[in-house]
Formats: sequence, structure tokens, C-alpha cells
Amino acid sequence: MIDASSTTRAHSTLLSQLMKFGLVGGVGFVIDVGVFTLLRISVLSPDVLHEGPILAKVVSTSLAIGANWVGNRYWTFGPHRSARTTLEAVEFLVVSLLGMGIGLLCLWISHYVLGFTSVLADNISSNVIGLLLGSVFRFTLYRHWVYSPRRAHRRAKRRALASE
Repeated sequence: MIDASSTTRAHSTLLSQLMKFGLVGGVGFVIDVGVFTLLRISVLSPDVLHEGPILAKVVSTSLAIGANWVGNRYWTFGPHRSARTTLEAVEFLVVSLLGMGIGLLCLWISHYVLGFTSVLADNISSNVIGLLLGSVFRFTLYRHWVYSPRRAHRRAKRRALASE
């Protein structure tokens, strides 16, 4: 039987993680949009390089991923982070790259398929629609795979059994 206090605690943890994830994501968003826009209107303009918007998005999102890893590892999901930093970083990177793929797909469809080629259209497709879809995807996998409390409990049980 599930008691009310554990349900309340689970909801409180989820709300706290969502708020922290949003704040960390906000920092990443500023980095992503700022770098993307600067690159998009300068050295990676489609007038300079046909694939410029896509490359600008890859660069800007990569920088945001780095900032988000630090914020999520040490703050959002800090109590659940793994002692196996390299494995956790690889998992985080895989999820982040898949999330970036969602944003890139939105940008590609908007820019190259639908023909919406303005800076505003590129930002809306990648940094609004793509970001929202990618954020839901990333939060879910970070919470249930990369920083899953169940994984930490299983590792602790294995260590305890090994030391007996």
C-alpha cells in the first residue's frame, strides 16, 4: 500500500527537479540562442554557407549541452549522480545529442522543406518548437535513465553484497 507521505515526497521531488531542470535549461537556452543567432547572422549565414543554419545550431547546442551537464549533474539531479562520471557523461551526451536531433529536425523541416528561412523562423523552429519537444525527451530520459535513483540503489546493493 502506498502511503500519502511517500506520494507527497515523490511529487515534491519531481517538482523540485522540474524547476531546477528549467533553470539550468534557461541558462543553456540563453547560450544556445545567443550563439546560434550570432553565428546565423555572421559567419554561418546561409548567404555565406548553405548549411550555415544547421552548423550554427550544432555549435550552439553543443555549448549549451556542456553547460547543462554541469548544472544537471551537480544541482538538478545531484543526489542521484553516479560515481562513474565517464559513463554518466556518455549517457548524458547520448540523450543530449538525441534531443539536439529533435531540434535540428524541426529546423531542417522549417528551413529546407517549408521554406521559412528568416532568422526569426529559424529561431522559432529550433529554439521554441524543437527546444520544447527536446526538453520533454531529455528530462524524461535524464530522470529515468541517466540519473535514475533505482540505478544508484542497485549499485549500492551490489557493492554491499560484494563486501559481505
